Amino acid sequence: MNIRRAGILIPLTFLFLLTTAFTQAQETARPEGWDEYAHGSDTPPDYAIVFPQDAVNTINITISSENWQAMQDNMTELFGEFGQNQRGGASGRPPANGGGRPPGGDGQNPPAGGGQGGPPAGGAFNFAAEDPVWVTADISFNGQVWSNVGLRYKGNSTLMGAWGSGLLKLGFKLNFDKFEDDYPAIDNQRFFGFDELSFSSNYRDPSYLHEKVAADIFRDAGLVAANTAFYAVYMDYGQGSVYIGLYTAVEEIEDTVLQTQFTDDSGNLYKPEGTGAAFQAGTFTEAGFEKKTNEDEADYSDILALFDALHASTRATQPEAWRAGLEAVLNVDQFLHWLAVNTVITNWDTYGTMAHNYYLYNDPATGLLNWIPWDNNEALTAGRRATSAIDLATITADWPLIRYLMDDPVYQSRYREYVAGTIAAAFDPATMAETYQTFHDLITPYVLGDGASQPADPALTSEEVFLNSVTVLIQHTESRYTLAQQYLSAP
Repeated sequence: MNIRRAGILIPLTFLFLLTTAFTQAQETARPEGWDEYAHGSDTPPDYAIVFPQDAVNTINITISSENWQAMQDNMTELFGEFGQNQRGGASGRPPANGGGRPPGGDGQNPPAGGGQGGPPAGGAFNFAAEDPVWVTADISFNGQVWSNVGLRYKGNSTLMGAWGSGLLKLGFKLNFDKFEDDYPAIDNQRFFGFDELSFSSNYRDPSYLHEKVAADIFRDAGLVAANTAFYAVYMDYGQGSVYIGLYTAVEEIEDTVLQTQFTDDSGNLYKPEGTGAAFQAGTFTEAGFEKKTNEDEADYSDILALFDALHASTRATQPEAWRAGLEAVLNVDQFLHWLAVNTVITNWDTYGTMAHNYYLYNDPATGLLNWIPWDNNEALTAGRRATSAIDLATITADWPLIRYLMDDPVYQSRYREYVAGTIAAAFDPATMAETYQTFHDLITPYVLGDGASQPADPALTSEEVFLNSVTVLIQHTESRYTLAQQYLSAP
């Protein structure tokens, strides 16, 4: 059937399609101010904008009072009352000043012993059984707005510690299209090419540099690691915009690290934690190897193959065959390289002491599992654990990926070469001293305040400690350099 309009015959099917397309366009109209480069999914990751190395970015987060309350209630369910670990007991609800720390709370300095006591059996503490709740928030950056962005708190000991001490400067994640099913207008929303970003609070780090500099060291050494940058974070949850503090933004592994640092990002990505993540014989569980990609495929054959190769009986009887079997499933050279860098700089909150804070990626281009470091906020601190000794002699068979490889003369020799390379380049004391000072100067106004429009970081506990933190880092670097030299000069 046709309809005549102004002497023109118009097919009904054409009218139907035209009407349908117009209706769909109305339903999926982008939010006001949508810019395809800033918001669209076709934009390649713009590292210069999102991860600048010579500037501090500023973002503003606006949360409805209802969503804010839901986040606080959920944290109370997961970790108990806010401020419960302060002297004098719980402090009740978060303070009105946003990122502040009530009197008596110490939100930055570690407890006696540096907060580095021995791990429980299995190498992991008992954290919350589930992640904190996701809510929607609006993000403002450089005059542009991203609507209905997913926001949740994140972290393990840092999250519990900050919450319990009455510190509202908590780590968080942003997922820019988390709620696209509820809000079709933000379908495939991105932040200059990034879908997700993680924000480390720099908790217990008086220098505010550990997370950023450690990740840079890994990448400078030629290892796969996330990019990082500093962000001044403001938040409005119904009481006006307040300065939450200086954060370190960290690139998410499953988002752009795989995309930009591997030639194929379609492989299995795991975030091991807890049971099985130490790779002790017979401890594998699927729950211990959370899949971040290909989640619907219950195929863990690559991880099981690593368990089998690592614990093969040929390790004692035919070491050459054992090495060949291990190298068929794991990028052993890359793991040894990471192990050398991680040990030289010191980073106790990862494999060797704790069964978490690393990823494994099965690169389809090679068929090998690759080790990727994560959550480096405890790096660059004075070592108080078995992993602090450069020779790793006191690491037990509870950590077989270290102990077995270090007991093998071939692998131990490669490890020594990587230690030498680390102190000659990525962790050279003179270079590191300049790096520490440059970043310290960059962030000082956002930590101490500038006396004008920029407030001080609400979590700052001691201006003196912050100002002295560069000296502490330089001394740490020189000490580790000396210990590494001594290790390399030993027979």
